Amino acid sequence: MSDGPETPSVIDLNADLGEGFGRWQLTDDEALLSVVTSANVACGFHAGDPATMRRVCELAAERGVVIGAQVSYRDLAGFGRRAMDVPPDELSAEITYQIGALEVFARAAGARVGYVKPHGALYNRCVHDEEQAAAVIAGISAAGGSLPVLGLPGSRLHEAAQWAHLPVVGEAFADRAYTAEGTLVPRREPGAVIHDADEVVKRALGMARDHTVTSHDGRHVGITARSLCLHGDTPGAAELALRVRSELAAAGVHIRSFA
Repeated sequence: MSDGPETPSVIDLNADLGEGFGRWQLTDDEALLSVVTSANVACGFHAGDPATMRRVCELAAERGVVIGAQVSYRDLAGFGRRAMDVPPDELSAEITYQIGALEVFARAAGARVGYVKPHGALYNRCVHDEEQAAAVIAGISAAGGSLPVLGLPGSRLHEAAQWAHLPVVGEAFADRAYTAEGTLVPRREPGAVIHDADEVVKRALGMARDHTVTSHDGRHVGITARSLCLHGDTPGAAELALRVRSELAAAGVHIRSFA
């Protein structure tokens, strides 16, 4: 249900974290964990490794940030952003495997995995692909518990989650261009990623307070989101995330995790 005119807007801020591998580091995890309320932790398939997963879980637990499993196709070389065709049974098992690996580190840090979010190509595939979405949800269900599923509102992923009686959480992206249908413009297209900080802040405010965003062709599109993604793999990501949070708070938006 969307917030009424007398109900304060409430938004969760999530970021993709732990997106390194070995000596290679991409995200400023420590800085971002001082800003966000939910951490999408890479589980080793598109990025991340055991030491990184453990470190991010420990930092998140120390700061009261909810830990989420960011599951992906098995694609380290392509950062999980290449289209892949994975048989449903295999994909389901790989989703369960990733959640289970992160859960071990979350528990060791005194926390638990609080939700699941697909990454990259898998995220986009599950917007329209019923079979792949069902496989992801089957994998989440096999991991145990009633883990909330963070994803694009109206997606096949959320439909499958609802059929499986899993909670769904709508997500929006202030730094991504939208189509008139409310889906994300593919990254391969010009202008798919928004780099102008002022524009990102403006869009974040519109999404959180007014539940709208302007599409790439100038139309106003309704957005129903409880969580706002702040990408951690762009230059100056931590500073931009802090600015978004500060501007939202100044506008009267409550920053609080959904989990």
